[in-house]
Amino acid sequence: MSKDTLTITDNRTGRTYEIPVEHDTIQAMHLRQIKVNEDDFGMMSYDPAFKNTASTKSTITYIDGDKGILRYRGYPIEQLAEKSNYLEVAYLILYGELPTKEQYDEWEHVIVHHTFVHENITQLMKAFRHDAHPMGMFIATLAAMSTYYPEGRNISDPWIRTKQIHRLIAKLPTVAAFSYRHSRGLPYVYPDNDLSYTGNFLSMLDKMTEVKYKPDPVLERALDVLFILHADHEQNCGTATMRVIGSSHTDPYTAMAGAAAALYGPLHGGANEAVLRMLMEIGDVKNVPEFIKGVKNRERLLMGFGHRVYKNYDPRARIIKQVADEVFEVTGKNPLLAIALELERIALEDDFFVQRNLYPNVDFYSGIIYQAMRFPIAMFPVLFAIPRTIGWLAQWVEMLEDSEQKIARPRQIYLGEGERDFVPMADR
Repeated sequence: MSKDTLTITDNRTGRTYEIPVEHDTIQAMHLRQIKVNEDDFGMMSYDPAFKNTASTKSTITYIDGDKGILRYRGYPIEQLAEKSNYLEVAYLILYGELPTKEQYDEWEHVIVHHTFVHENITQLMKAFRHDAHPMGMFIATLAAMSTYYPEGRNISDPWIRTKQIHRLIAKLPTVAAFSYRHSRGLPYVYPDNDLSYTGNFLSMLDKMTEVKYKPDPVLERALDVLFILHADHEQNCGTATMRVIGSSHTDPYTAMAGAAAALYGPLHGGANEAVLRMLMEIGDVKNVPEFIKGVKNRERLLMGFGHRVYKNYDPRARIIKQVADEVFEVTGKNPLLAIALELERIALEDDFFVQRNLYPNVDFYSGIIYQAMRFPIAMFPVLFAIPRTIGWLAQWVEMLEDSEQKIARPRQIYLGEGERDFVPMADR
């Protein structure tokens, strides 16, 4: 008769241990009973970069990397991208169910009427250098917001937590737009609460002298889809950072500033920038074969292909590719698209790439779309951070309400010197 256990024999001592198995995992603390002698600390698992370690139980996002599946609260990403909008998906991610019409109207009203930021925050942002990176401004302003809403530290009060969530979802597009306008030397545009979530964002980015800004519906919808695709993605670097910082029970603004800082890195939220720079470096379709040769010889890096989780075609990449065609009808075709399509064709047909599961990921096409929409490359990580806000906050709430979670404190394997006596400087 089978049992949900794992039997481990320690060949150092000959002892046998029976470890419970739950959800195809064993609890690392159960390994501590495995000792050579009573003075031994106990067995630990060693997993650099957490490549095979589950640090939490979650009900938010499901990914099957081998099959190319992504679901929010059980709903396939393809259905949400086609039939929903970002605010509705944000409600789903936070509360676990799609809203009724009444619930959605109330949710939308609350978010829309929190879009303005304190005027002191506006002045703070104006104090940055003219050439400050938009993501640096975004992170610093986000952290500073904790001083404007000190009640946010009372994380044990569900009502106060919810109010901070509303503020963050509503205000961060404003902060992002201000950082964009600042980088261009343009006056800040204040929110227009008559517009949709993404329509208002486009207004704050692009409005000039017109009395009433009217966003292009195709670009407005494209941004909505891109925001949906980036809303959450399980325990990635930024989300793990949000949980680790949040485990110390600091306020959500401070925790999110840390998560955004993680996203700022070129291996995370800056990946689509790396794709765009790669395509610009290739320059022309005729140069693709030579570039591919360099990749195979390990002389060049193929950006935007392969993923830590997906070993199949990233489902988000398929959706973005469709959105790209709609955007280019409005903006005109990005000249880099032909290079991207040729790279994709080769990668999907060439055994060198197929055997290594190097399929296009979400970053491969998102940068091309953002550039076509006239976003500077420096804005790419900011555009990633805005929609990821809801994922970070939902994961933060889930972590706080999980009785098994404690303050994060990984172990280490010490390989340094043993005890040594101090030697005076004159004798060294």
